[in-house]
Amino acid sequence: MADVVANGVRHHVQRFGSGKRTVVFIHGLVMDNLSSFYFTLANPLAESCEVILYDLRGHGMSERPATGYTVAGFVADLAALLDKLAITRPVTIVGNSFGGLVGLAFAATYPDRVERLALIDAHAGVEGWAAQMTATLALTGDPRDTKIAASFKSWLGRHSERKRNRLAKAAEELVERTSLVADLRESPSVDVTGIACRTLALYGELSDVRSHGEALAQQLPHCTLQILPGCSHSVLWEATAEVKSRVLDFVRAA
Repeated sequence: MADVVANGVRHHVQRFGSGKRTVVFIHGLVMDNLSSFYFTLANPLAESCEVILYDLRGHGMSERPATGYTVAGFVADLAALLDKLAITRPVTIVGNSFGGLVGLAFAATYPDRVERLALIDAHAGVEGWAAQMTATLALTGDPRDTKIAASFKSWLGRHSERKRNRLAKAAEELVERTSLVADLRESPSVDVTGIACRTLALYGELSDVRSHGEALAQQLPHCTLQILPGCSHSVLWEATAEVKSRVLDFVRAA
């Protein structure tokens, strides 16, 4: 465990494992942090790959600056982080939800730095994605709490009440005391047409962003779309074993 200052922000980073490939995990927005990957996919992959986990700015144990939460800002954070860690070979990115969007934007900006993409019910940066995402983040009071509980019930159910309360408090501070919502609203759609790397897109059958995965399958020349039956947007926690199996097979096949 270490703190790495990248793009002017202190990031909490965990780096372990070894091998010919480097896999970078990017977690989801607001209620998520690197632990969701640490306890699911990261350790099995570390048996054959170098693994890098980090908390996005404002999340987990990373610093929470007041500004800098555009998609381009998160991409700049990742680029600077890889530079600080002296990662020169192309990496495989595994991104969940908003983390998948950051992975797509990074691959579009730095195509030579990405070997493969594994997207888990990712927002794809299509037209209108920001409005869709910030509509939930802009909720307040009971409507917000109900939406968060419904969206993260599978994940939150794995934690104690004390930890759930701590996560909720951190999420509230991130949404209400930073420029996160405004920055995301200002973030443009992501042009993915230049992404040529192999891509695995795993989406829940019942997910509200399933159409994003279907769009990616049409836009990306080397994208394989796989739909997991009966799953919602929380597919990482609803079908952990299946997601782990498919992602490990995809990475190791490289």
